[in-house]
Amino acid sequence: MFKAPESEYLVPFDGSFAVKDAPTGGHKSLGNKKRLKNAVGKLDDLQKALYAANRHALLLIFQGMDAAGKDSTIRAVLEGINPAGCQVFSFKKPSAKELDHDFLWRTTQAFPERGRIGVFNRSQYEEVLVVRVHPGILDFQQLPDSVDRSVIWDERLESIRDQEKHLARNGTVILKFWLNVSKKEQRKRFLDRLDQADKQWKFNPGDIDERQHWDEYMHAFEAALNATSREWAPWYSIPADSKPYMRATIAEIIVAALSGLGLRYPQPSDEDRARFDECRSALNDPGGK
Repeated sequence: MFKAPESEYLVPFDGSFAVKDAPTGGHKSLGNKKRLKNAVGKLDDLQKALYAANRHALLLIFQGMDAAGKDSTIRAVLEGINPAGCQVFSFKKPSAKELDHDFLWRTTQAFPERGRIGVFNRSQYEEVLVVRVHPGILDFQQLPDSVDRSVIWDERLESIRDQEKHLARNGTVILKFWLNVSKKEQRKRFLDRLDQADKQWKFNPGDIDERQHWDEYMHAFEAALNATSREWAPWYSIPADSKPYMRATIAEIIVAALSGLGLRYPQPSDEDRARFDECRSALNDPGGK
């Protein structure tokens, strides 16, 4: 089974992760741009081999508070990657159809096929993050009366953990990134959105209301990361106050994960090679067409 790449930002598998000890600041330097460029170049080569081998899938999950940089990081890390081998999904408020199914149904439909990279901008984890902070949402989820709300978060985390282990056993590499932005930096980014005309479309007044629940969200993130960071589906708590540092760090972790798979292009059989020689001769024949 897949082994998580080592990193100082890898969330331990023993449940000892503490949000208060997780750094939000990265190293701001021009070297981050070079790191990102080098990693993206390697990722392009690895993605081609992943697609050709058609043995594994890669699922990247991005979670974080509003303005943590999820959208821009996805763009930066996947720049230059063949779009035919990549799928990006953004999960927002569930539709009526999605509410007619269990809470994992809508994301399950979007899991990447073998050979492809799937990206979740928010994910099934919203059900143990935003819903946990606002438990009144459960009233609209049409849950059976038998559901015990006193243990629902532990049960949902168990369901997520079990599903991820199943995927890993069947060839899906799962990397989960919590973009750990500070409350101070989030405030600055919100003000930037308000002050710049080309960013105002990204601002939602409701985001200010969510800031009032900051501590509750940190508790929910801590619980989710501790319950579901495992060798086969690791979480990485990435400092997000410096976007260049965050992007380069994430790209390097993805490259390390794919490099560890030993990806190889499919090799033709002896029969295929003989046929290739015949085709080459036919193409080189001056009298051929």
